[in-house]
Amino acid sequence: MMLWDGRGAARVLRQGGDAILLEYLSGEQSLVKMAMENQDDQATCIICQVVNQLHSQPIAPYAELVSLSERFKSLSLAAEELGGVFSQAESVAARLFAQPQDITILHGDIHHGNILDAGERGWLAIDPKGLLGERGFDFANIFCNPRADIATSAQRFFRRLEIVTETANIERNRLLAWIISWSTLSAAWFIEEGGNPETPLAVAQLALRELGDSDF
Repeated sequence: MMLWDGRGAARVLRQGGDAILLEYLSGEQSLVKMAMENQDDQATCIICQVVNQLHSQPIAPYAELVSLSERFKSLSLAAEELGGVFSQAESVAARLFAQPQDITILHGDIHHGNILDAGERGWLAIDPKGLLGERGFDFANIFCNPRADIATSAQRFFRRLEIVTETANIERNRLLAWIISWSTLSAAWFIEEGGNPETPLAVAQLALRELGDSDF
């Protein structure tokens, strides 16, 4: 949060140890509500614009940033134990990590509830995870949120794919590869915690079918 210094993210007013005091974001709009009330296109555009702003900041040396590849250990374990879609996704993720592009400071948990209305300051991100990696990763979690029926709708999926590709300026197949990688990683976490991985797995299948044998 401090690295962004209020540009695209809430300002840090004070820090003490692991605790930070953030500015109060007083706007009344909600991206979750927008997505559920037939304004999903607008919500998706807003998310992309905020993430673009975060990614535009120069990379400063910071010891606490975690390599993105470190986050994918659970996918490798799931591929070993469960095979199937997890093995397919691990292969896709390995190709992404073998030839990284556009490395930057990542938020790490972009979704509709982590970008808030800040009134005159616009829309600002909160709750970053402090990762360093390819910027495409930060757009993938949009597709799993904010609710299962929205995330798993093929119509919504392809409309979001169109909007994110254009607004974030990401090559379509590479974005699909990140959606596959992130969705199955999320599913692996759900399984580890005894949760239901149905939604991220459905999103992963949509992306896998669309990517097919295409290169990225």
